[in-house]
Amino acid sequence: MYFGGIDQYIAPYIRINGKPEIKSANERDILPANNSSINLIPQIITKDAGEFLFVAKYIQKLGYSELNWNLGCPYPMVAKRGMGSGLLCMPEKIDEILNMVSAETGIQVSVKMRLGYENPQEIFHVLPVLEKYRLANITIHPRIGKQLYRGEVDLKAFEDCLGHSSHKIFYNGDITSVQSFREMKDRFPTINNWMIGRGLIADPFLPVMIKSDNPEYPENRYDVFNSFHDALLSSYEEALSGQKHLLMKMYSFWEYFIQSFPKSPKGLKRIKKAQNIRVYREVVKQIMDNEAA
Repeated sequence: MYFGGIDQYIAPYIRINGKPEIKSANERDILPANNSSINLIPQIITKDAGEFLFVAKYIQKLGYSELNWNLGCPYPMVAKRGMGSGLLCMPEKIDEILNMVSAETGIQVSVKMRLGYENPQEIFHVLPVLEKYRLANITIHPRIGKQLYRGEVDLKAFEDCLGHSSHKIFYNGDITSVQSFREMKDRFPTINNWMIGRGLIADPFLPVMIKSDNPEYPENRYDVFNSFHDALLSSYEEALSGQKHLLMKMYSFWEYFIQSFPKSPKGLKRIKKAQNIRVYREVVKQIMDNEAA
């Protein structure tokens, strides 16, 4: 472990696409042998009870007792197919799936959701449905799907949700610094569980700084990040075929990483232009050197 401070991880979601099989990439994500040092919760995105049951039974065989249901993905290609946040306008469908899952499997379900896809009132039709079931927890990201990650989080709507649920609620959304966490904690003193997504990728030191309530980075910050980066690159070199795929994957990380390197405003553009791994490594070294100077 390079950074610490995280109590629980949610795996990338499993999507079945109509075939009763688990993709090899999803399998690698959740195999216990690949996650021996962390507390991992598998995740599914689906609008089909049969798919949900198939995945639930699969992960139970691997030794997992909880499955997280993604009702929050905002991307149109997912939502317009009635999955992720696109399912929030169909509380009866959510009820149907949870009813079958609770009747036919002992898996514990947790839910990650937005306020809705079209409007923030959709969640208030879903929360009464969720009250019927014994869920591990509900994570709420207070935006609607159509916003993607634009605009402000709707903290008033999140506050209203707290009065409509007896479940353990996790907050998610725009926690990007110790200060922003403090502000959220002051605003919602009854919330004791927090999910960090994009903010964690942008600054992997954030969880441990939040836990210690200390906004100061360790003196060896860039040495630690550099070791982590090299391990990440090496892992994807083994998993992906061809430099192009590898460079695209690393660029997707740097879209977030670069936020922690303000002395290299053109760094992301230079990474995008890198045509091979040698040039990529040179650009990354220059970014690291700029920041540590």
